[in-house]
Amino acid sequence: MPDTPPPDGDTVLQRRILELVGQLVAELRPGSAAAGVNPDDSLERDLGLGSLEQVELLSRIERATGVRVPNTVLGNADTPADLARAVAAAPPASRRPTAPPGAQPARPDSAPHAAESDPASHRPTAPPGGQPARPDSAPGDGADSGPQAPETPPAVRPALGTAAAAPESAATLVDVLEWHAQASPDRPHIHLREDDGRERTLTYGWLRRRAVEVAAALRARGIGQRDTVAIMLRTEAAFFPAFFGTLFAGAIPVPVYPPFRPDRIAEYAQRQGRILSNAGARLLITFAAVERLAALLRGQAPTLSAVATLDELAPESRDEGPGRPPDWREGGRADARRGNRDEGRPGRPPGWLTGDDPALIQYTSGSTGQPKGVLLTHANLLANIRAIRDGLGIRPDDVAVSWLPLYHDMGLIGAWLGSLYTGVPVVILSPLAFLSRPARWLQAIHAHRATLSVAPNFAFDLCVAKIADDEMAGLDLGSLRVLLNGSEAILPRTLTRFAERFAPVGLRPDALRPVYGLAECSVGLAVTPPRRPPRVDRVAPAFRTTGRAEPSAGPDALEFVSCGAALPRHEMRVVDEHGAQLGERREGRVQFRGPSTMAGYYRNPAATRAVAAGAGWLDSGDLGYLAGGEVHLTGRRKDVIIKAGRNIYPHEAEAVVDAVDGVRKGCVAAFGVPDADLGTERLVVVAETRATEPARRGEMRREIVERVAGALGVPPDTVALALPGAVLKTSSGKVRRGATRDAWRAGRLDRGAGSRARQMAALVWAAARGRGRRAADFLLRAAYTLYMAGLLVVLTPPLWLLVRASRRPRTARRWLSRFARLLAAASLSRVTASGLEHARGLEPAVFVANHASFADSVVVLATLPGGLRFAAKSRLADYPILKTLIRRSGYLRIEKDAAQPRRMEGADAVRAALDAGESMFVFPEGRFVRAPGLLPFRLGAFRAAAEAGRPIVPVALTGTRRLFPAGTVLLRRGRIRVAVAPPLRPRSAEWSEIVRLRDEARRVIAEHAGEESVA
Repeated sequence: MPDTPPPDGDTVLQRRILELVGQLVAELRPGSAAAGVNPDDSLERDLGLGSLEQVELLSRIERATGVRVPNTVLGNADTPADLARAVAAAPPASRRPTAPPGAQPARPDSAPHAAESDPASHRPTAPPGGQPARPDSAPGDGADSGPQAPETPPAVRPALGTAAAAPESAATLVDVLEWHAQASPDRPHIHLREDDGRERTLTYGWLRRRAVEVAAALRARGIGQRDTVAIMLRTEAAFFPAFFGTLFAGAIPVPVYPPFRPDRIAEYAQRQGRILSNAGARLLITFAAVERLAALLRGQAPTLSAVATLDELAPESRDEGPGRPPDWREGGRADARRGNRDEGRPGRPPGWLTGDDPALIQYTSGSTGQPKGVLLTHANLLANIRAIRDGLGIRPDDVAVSWLPLYHDMGLIGAWLGSLYTGVPVVILSPLAFLSRPARWLQAIHAHRATLSVAPNFAFDLCVAKIADDEMAGLDLGSLRVLLNGSEAILPRTLTRFAERFAPVGLRPDALRPVYGLAECSVGLAVTPPRRPPRVDRVAPAFRTTGRAEPSAGPDALEFVSCGAALPRHEMRVVDEHGAQLGERREGRVQFRGPSTMAGYYRNPAATRAVAAGAGWLDSGDLGYLAGGEVHLTGRRKDVIIKAGRNIYPHEAEAVVDAVDGVRKGCVAAFGVPDADLGTERLVVVAETRATEPARRGEMRREIVERVAGALGVPPDTVALALPGAVLKTSSGKVRRGATRDAWRAGRLDRGAGSRARQMAALVWAAARGRGRRAADFLLRAAYTLYMAGLLVVLTPPLWLLVRASRRPRTARRWLSRFARLLAAASLSRVTASGLEHARGLEPAVFVANHASFADSVVVLATLPGGLRFAAKSRLADYPILKTLIRRSGYLRIEKDAAQPRRMEGADAVRAALDAGESMFVFPEGRFVRAPGLLPFRLGAFRAAAEAGRPIVPVALTGTRRLFPAGTVLLRRGRIRVAVAPPLRPRSAEWSEIVRLRDEARRVIAEHAGEESVA
């Protein structure tokens, strides 16, 4: 590059800066697309580059361009385009020789690094291409209360009815909606089909406006960052703003399914209570018809503070009034104006999201056990949506139709959010509308000339069985280009019957596309190639004993449907029980990895570890084999029945029994029961039927035995004919074989759950007991808080006098440590520490810990060596008592120097302390919130350690969040654990090593603290 940079706006300079930005982003977040950086992306909000990362970027730009840009650039430049303009405008005197190609950018010695987070350094979210709200606006300075949406040039504004996908630079779902709402607020997004056949059209502008109103209402109720909000709504207009309003508030939506079986209301309440408790839901949004029932769940979910309908929460305004719609950042600005000093509720807008922030907790269907909450980030969801778009070849002129429930991943992510991102209009009807009249699904496809749709396997069978000839009159399915079959075992017979049945009304054979996915991969993992009819692999029966899928054309061959190859940027493999990769046509455990892979099971680290297979691979729990690079699923590992050395796949037996006259379609469960006498498993088949005559039921049993024996080569040991409702299912309609097996073994198949009155009485009693427990807990916490307040009143004055009289900082620190140990001993809470040997006799080091509570500092002082110097936020020194303690103890006060943008948050002082032979303690998160999980770690402390050549000591704190959570003054006694991990020693002062230290320390702390390591 020449010494003189190109003139302002030159594309060569801009491309070079975009390349440097992309390289840095890729280093910080491996796996992200470096090429996806756009000139107008916000460095902090869109790309996640904090103050330290921006200093590193600036030094790289200076080396690459030979231009020394003014210090003010770091504080003023928000986008790569801003940086390019600043470099081009730099005066000639600032030019320096450029670095040779491939040279490492130097770090200016005058650019110290951050020791902890500074909320003021963040900028609020703005849509891609929009102007972010100014974080430096002060009350009364005339600043606008929110960002003004830039006018979209007419040439790029999409016309109504024309799909326009969100830009690749969109990092969050909020970005996606903001972009559509600004670019084309009046364009139809959802055509919501009511059960009476009428349609309501929902636009992007309406959704954004309602989401803003919901977010404001949530903030008014104290719902903030990383809090969880359960959404128990049907397929109705309220669901969409409830979901996005939760995201706009900075909280995490948790969709749960509403009650649909009055005769199983007790089972429903028990299951939903476990979900709400595991999620730690603070609020439940529901609909009026079940509001009273939902309120009863509060007794089973201790964190649930309120139940409300969307209209109660945020009544829809009929007149938006003049001017722009309300801005979702208003609540955060109000907090900032109030001077909020609560560590748990930082004075900044709650919606400053990055791709690594949680976007959704999707509870698995529970077909193989207890439901687990799959935590998905915005990056996970957008990566999966983009991969599905590319894998299916979604086009601007596409139209989608879905009846899938919005609480299930296929309906929520695959149908709705996927359509939102791509800008494709989507027609949505309720599951009940489809189940009561399957023809409605196909009629909606016909009416809208839809090109895309998706359904599980049973839906295709239902259409064949229930759609009459007269309902097909005038039907035209010729517009369908992609009709996906997924979510459950795909049966060859189903595909054939559906294709044959609807070929006369225009269905093309190659429109049927088998797919494979799972919640742990967001939703989609594999898809069959376009313009090819479904492929069925026929293999020799010996597969059941050998696990080798040898091709066979014999009449007794087994059939497995190909679900295609992994989506773009994703991988699949098949391994044996020891994790060794198997070759093609060898059955084993299906594993996957890719950017859609979940962050983990929410608040369940043991379950997360159980599926992790190393190097980013996750075990799907499914069995299958690869042939021609395409996956063929053979069953769930836990469901396979091993009888006399043969593997029997339940769905095969169920499909055979399902065809028996008198058996309710889709209401069959096959499972194995261990038989100690035989040394193998017994094959049990449970089938629902309405037949009651003994003779008829006897005929059905004989036919079931004959058909299963003929198809599988072994007869079932037991055939149980049960009343409708006996075969238990998940919310998405999958058979819960394990739960049905338990009911069969307990003799409860036909007993039901008792009358509705008895079930409701039990629920009321359970809710009353829950409220009683909560009241008792409140009283205990209040008493404990008063006790601890009394201790502080007694102990703080002597401590202040002793510290005030101390002549040396080390003496003051010793008094603080003694006070902390005394307070911990008198707190009635058990404090234990492990790994302290890693802290003894150690050279000067930087100790870093997770930040979960106000109690963290006291716990650290009580357990770690007393000579540690803390890095504390400067504003804490404004408090009368803390001012003396901080200053006399020589603790570092961290603040951002606005006049010197390169002097970041006291990192130079951290380095100086290390060079002087003192150890430092830093909370790299810089703040904490009420919800569990690690926030992002700032890089300052790690850079200080790397440059000084000193070790990083990870410290994990557990239990302090429960003792003193954010957003409350009530304490709770409990058990607190401190785990000191072995030191991490820097290998160099290079940027990559600083990032490695941060990531490794975060991983170690997350593992010991038992909290998800997500942003």
